[in-house]
Amino acid sequence: MTEAWNDFFVATAGAAAALAGLIIVAMSVNIAKIIEIPAMPARAAATISSLVLIVVVAAAGLIPGQADVLYGVEVLLLTALALGFAVDAAVRILRHQDAGHGPRALKAAVPVLQVVPFAIGGVLLVLGSSVGLGWLAAGFILVFIGSVVGAWVLLVEILR
Repeated sequence: MTEAWNDFFVATAGAAAALAGLIIVAMSVNIAKIIEIPAMPARAAATISSLVLIVVVAAAGLIPGQADVLYGVEVLLLTALALGFAVDAAVRILRHQDAGHGPRALKAAVPVLQVVPFAIGGVLLVLGSSVGLGWLAAGFILVFIGSVVGAWVLLVEILR
């Protein structure tokens, strides 16, 4: 089932790895400020973990001859790890009263919501439905959007 998605997996794995590198560079440039803001290190970790989720899920999808059910299980296990980082960031964002822009609830929801399509996709793949791959694609796109916002926050917004 995943063979038709090989080009998509290759392209998104490369893009996610590059964006993860950008996030790490952004963190190194502003590390003192990031550490000052209680929820920011967890938010950065959630951003990086979601990009790593794309890289690893895409790489797993490229394994030749792998059963779709096994791929779905891998997606679910990897998603659980990324979800741990996302939930940690959400809790820290909700607990921290910052002077930043935007509602805390939205900031807390983004890292969690962008990982949810991976869980749905993994379940559907385990159940044998190719629709699960569409859910993974939606998750990839949401993570890309959320990560670009995260990079902006780590590079610019925290300095305001």
